[in-house]
Formats: sequence, structure tokens, C-alpha cells
Amino acid sequence: MNKIKVVIVEDDRDWLRGLISYVNREPDLEVIATASTPAEAQSLFTGSCTPADVVLMDIMLQDEPAGIGLAELALTAWGVKVIMLTSMEEKDLIFRSFQAGAIDYQIKANFEEIPGVIRAAHLRQSTINAAVAEQMREEFRRLKKLEQEFKVKEMKDLITPTELQVLEMIDQGHTQTEIANRFVISLRTVKIHVGHILKKLGSSSSKEAAQKVRDLGLFDKKPD
Repeated sequence: MNKIKVVIVEDDRDWLRGLISYVNREPDLEVIATASTPAEAQSLFTGSCTPADVVLMDIMLQDEPAGIGLAELALTAWGVKVIMLTSMEEKDLIFRSFQAGAIDYQIKANFEEIPGVIRAAHLRQSTINAAVAEQMREEFRRLKKLEQEFKVKEMKDLITPTELQVLEMIDQGHTQTEIANRFVISLRTVKIHVGHILKKLGSSSSKEAAQKVRDLGLFDKKPD
């Protein structure tokens, strides 16, 4: 039986010894090399060592999230599957780890799951830790909210309060003549407003422009 070759990068030497022993108990797993500092890990990944199948990478090395950059190096040098190990559940570090190419993220407290996680990573069948998955969903919701807020601000900076009122009446189905009568302005002035709006929003029609603004909820939010 061909064993899955594992490299462990971990700066807590006591935990490293325990993890080596725990992983090597599995008949299909074998720890072939270890590193305890960023320098050792960098030397390992750029040296002549036989590439592993899976790397267990401590995300925090010497009080810095050096594991993120090393994960990217391991992936580039060996094309290896990288599992990030940490006692923390910080959303920013989770995203940065996956951006670096990590295939999974494992909380150290759940060490009993590590052998199964290694096998899944080796077979590219990894399922993200439930706690991590929930934090990722929260982060996506946060990013979506920020994106929406940016779009709203961008739109509010782009169109004037008067243009917003014109668009709201168009959205409500009013004609340009009705809008002119409502604001006691000439029809020509309304047409000028509409022309400016279409140019600013890159829309082909006033109804399309109104739809864009309605989708951002600006008809319910008056300009600051």
C-alpha cells in the first residue's frame, strides 16, 4: 500500500511531536518531514526534499501568520495539497489561506479529525469545517453588504436630488408631461434631466435607469 506522504509545519514542538505520533499511527499515512520555523519551511519547500502529498501548515508561526505565504510557496514548488492548522477561527485569515491555495482549514482542537482530513485532501474530496463554513458565509454576507453600500454611495454621488425625484416619478409610471406639471417646470427641462440621467447611468431608456436606481433601494432612501 502506498502511504500518503505528509509534511508538518508547526512551531509548537510539543504539539508537533504529538501530531507526528498521531498521524504515523495510521497505516496509510506517513510524516516524511517537518519544519518549526518559516526559514526551515522555506528551505524545505525550495530544497531537494521529495515532495509530499499533503502539507499540514500551522497558520501562525513565531506569532505571525507566516503559514499563509508558505502555503502559497508549497503549492507553487510542489503542487501539494495544503491544510491550514490553527487554534483560531479568524475570518480574515481563513480567506487569506484559501486565496493562497489551501485546500482545507482545520481547527487544532479537532485534532482527531486530522487523519480523515488528510485523506480527503489527498483525494481532493475536502469538505470545509462547519465552523469555518459558517464564518465564510458571514464574510460573504458582509462583503455583499459593503458592495451594496458602495454602489448606493456611487449612485448618490452620480445623480442629483432633482434627477432622483424625476427617476422616482418615472418609476411610478408618470409621463414627462406629468413630471413637468408636478415640479412646475417646462417639458424641455424634464427632457434635459432625463438626457443627463441616461448619459450618467449608461442606460438606453428612462425606465431602465429607474430600474437601476430602484434595485439599489434609493427611492426609499433620500439623499443625505
